[in-house]
Formats: sequence, C-alpha cells, structure tokens
Amino acid sequence: MKPKYNWSVLLGAAFLMASSAIGPGFLTQTAVFTQQLGASFAFVILLSIILDAIAQLNIWRIIAVADKPAQDIANKVFPGLGYFISFLVFLGGLAFNIGNIAGAGLGLNVLFGISVGQGAVISAIMAIGIFIYKEAGKAMDIFAKTMGLIKIVLALIIAYTSSPPLAEAALRAVNPTQFSFTAVLTIVGGTVGGYITFSGAHRLLDARQTGVQNLGAVNKGALSAIGLASIMRLLLFIAALGVVSKGFTLDPSNPAASVFKLASGEIGYKIFGVVIWAAGISSVVGSAYTSISFIKSFHPLILKFNREIIIAFISISCIIFILIGKPVKILLTVGAINGFILPIALGIMLIAAYKTKIIANYKQPLWLTLTGLAVVLTMVWMSYGTILQMINGE
Repeated sequence: MKPKYNWSVLLGAAFLMASSAIGPGFLTQTAVFTQQLGASFAFVILLSIILDAIAQLNIWRIIAVADKPAQDIANKVFPGLGYFISFLVFLGGLAFNIGNIAGAGLGLNVLFGISVGQGAVISAIMAIGIFIYKEAGKAMDIFAKTMGLIKIVLALIIAYTSSPPLAEAALRAVNPTQFSFTAVLTIVGGTVGGYITFSGAHRLLDARQTGVQNLGAVNKGALSAIGLASIMRLLLFIAALGVVSKGFTLDPSNPAASVFKLASGEIGYKIFGVVIWAAGISSVVGSAYTSISFIKSFHPLILKFNREIIIAFISISCIIFILIGKPVKILLTVGAINGFILPIALGIMLIAAYKTKIIANYKQPLWLTLTGLAVVLTMVWMSYGTILQMINGE
C-alpha cells in the first residue's frame, strides 16, 4: 500500500515531542550537570542520544502499527497494566506541568518585570487558547514548530558568545574523566521518559497517520524529534561549558539563567527570558495534551470532553503553582522519576511487539528489539546506581 502521509503533521509531531522535552527542567538539568561534570558531560549526552533514539523508535513504531494509544496496548499485554502506566504518566505529567508553568511565568518576569505568578497565569491562558481554538491540532503543530525554532536559534547565539572549549568537549565525549548514573538517568528521563516520548506518537495517532505502510515516515519523525531535542541539549551544554570553563560559578537558585547572563550580560539574561518562556509554555501544551491522551480512551465521557479536561489540567497546574510556589527543586527529581518510568513503558512496548492480537502480522526488526531490551536493562542499572548514590549521599 502506498504511504499517504501528511508531512506537516509528521513535523508537528516531531516538534511537539522535542518541545515537550525542552522545558524548564531541561534547561536546569543541562546547566547543573555541566557544572558538576564539566566537559565529561558530553559523554553523558552522547550516551543519552543513543538510548533516546532506540527507545523512541521502538515506542513510536509499535504505537503506529498497533494503531492504539500506549495505555490500550498495555492493557492488551496484561489487563490493568494500562491503568497503572497511565497513573504514573499522568502524575508525572502534572508534576512537570507545575514546573513548566513556573518556567513560563519566570520568563515573562525576566522580560517584562511582572511577578512570576502573573506571568504564570498569562502563560496558562495562552496555552489554554490553543485548545479552545477549533483547529487545535493544527494550532498545536504550528505552535510547537515556532517555539522549537525560537529556542534553538537563541541557544545557538548564547553558545557562540560563551566561547566554549569545543576540542575538549569532543575529546571527553569519548574519553570522559567523570561519570554520573544520576545524570544519565535524569537526562534520558527528561528527554524520552514519562509522557514525553508518547507526545509525538499520540499526536500521529490522533491525526490518523499510522499503519505499517507509513513506518518509514514514522522512523523519520521519531529520529527528527530526538535530533531536535539533542541539538538544543548540545547548544545549552556548550554554552554552559564556555561559562564554567572560565571559572564562573552558576547561581544554584537559577543555574540556567546564570549561563545566559554570564555569557552575554543583560542581553543574554533577556534572551534567557524568551527561551525559558518558550520552553515553559510549549512544554505546558505538550504535557497537557499527552497526559490527557493517556486517560481519554478509558471512558466515553473523557473522550467527549477531552478539550475541556485538557483546559482543566492546565488550570489546575497553574493554581497549584500559585498556591505552593516555584518548584525549582523538583525539576531534577521529576526528570529522574521519568527515567524510572521509561524502562517499564518501553518493556511493555517490546512485549507488545510480539503479540499478534496487538500488531497482527507485523514483525519488529530483531536488532530494534535487542537494542530496546539493552536500553531497558541499562535504565534499570542506572536506576539502581542512582538509588545507591542517593543512599550514600553522593
């Protein structure tokens, strides 16, 4: 059968996944681990890109072939398993969304001097506006592409002005002097963990862009999404490396802002405002859309009022932030939690790939299954190493 693919939707799904990943936590994680590991963080990024790509290819392909959302696939693997995965992803998405709302509010605070709370409310209203719009899917695609390009261009400017030691970063990418289980777990979790990797796959599902005949396009979409997120990660890393290699210490209360300000002064600080606002609001959209997509197939009323529930999800995230305050400390923790979720979710997808009641006559390439299993085992090992580090107080 000849593929009939909407390439605009494909690109929108890729940007949605990348934008979901590149949130305030993404900025914070990159700055923190660059200061901790220096140029050796390049090795962590390289390893994470490989793990991310394998995980995403497996998940997107299986969802496309099964033509079902992840929770329905999980329920067919084992009754009730889909509810468990949905619970984990939904709670993780809500926690992340509180941080995303905070990041968007901080961005408007930096740009216009309004309070972070006011900025959070304004950003939440803007995100809700996307889902109120009649053509919400198209609006979300356009918004994700625009915000993604803005973040990458501005991060490139800061990376250039920070004058990073690129030769050392290239060397340490293959010959690191430091390593951290927590860094790998958090970075992978912050890129493809929890709800993030499913955001693009579920967008393709909603747009009816699935099926075995379209797997070539699905592959391109999955890898493009990882590529976009990885470009942003690398730009932020080399920008932060340029700053810390000169002996500067990042402000622990806002390490990402320190990178931009130390690299380019007040102009850099304003650029940070734009970047973190774009990161925050685009992640609000991606998190809300995907978190609700994990429960909408459970009851006809959820599907019927899908848009209204997404709006409520964003509103509740904003209200929690206003009541509790900026949850900067949980951004790294939530990334690690998403890293714990990934091997469970990926493991379920790998089992589903060999159940004919789910994927019919489709045969998953053996190399993809074996590398996917390797990612599951690696993430379990990293989780164990992280827990040991926490117990030992490292």
